[in-house]
Amino acid sequence: MRSEPTAEKKGGKPGQYIGAGIAIGVAIGAAMDNVGAGIAIGIALGAAMDSYRRKKDKEA
Repeated sequence: MRSEPTAEKKGGKPGQYIGAGIAIGVAIGAAMDNVGAGIAIGIALGAAMDSYRRKKDKEA
């Protein structure tokens, strides 16, 4: 007997893209020799990816 996956299981944990964005931002910041700016860029990217995922999950 299978049940439909919940939104959390289907799309992952809320805010998981924020963490991924910070990791990417730190790498970008290290490459630019400005980790602070990289973290800010990463947070923005993570928030955008999380927002896109939530909107996509609502439509499906």
